[in-house]
Amino acid sequence: MLKSELVQNIQNKYTSLSLSDIEKIVDLFLKKILKGLLNNQNIEFRGFGTFSKKINKEKFVRNPKTNEKIYKKATYKIHFKIGKILHKKINNDHYPDNE
Repeated sequence: MLKSELVQNIQNKYTSLSLSDIEKIVDLFLKKILKGLLNNQNIEFRGFGTFSKKINKEKFVRNPKTNEKIYKKATYKIHFKIGKILHKKINNDHYPDNE
């Protein structure tokens, strides 16, 4: 699902909100998640999951074309751990699609 599709789905459900207001809310929500991750905080949504920042260690990697070894500095990646409720909904046929 694209961000624009998410905004449109929210606007279809809550017609009293304007499209620009919904876009601002979604942008603010995503910025708060990013700010939390930049501050080394875990972002937890009960029942949905947890976002956290993990480190990829520095290492030597190989260029497959030239076979040259290259030193790669440590980088961060985003890790998502699925919540129990979401896991059960995805793996159980008893839940309808529109919940």
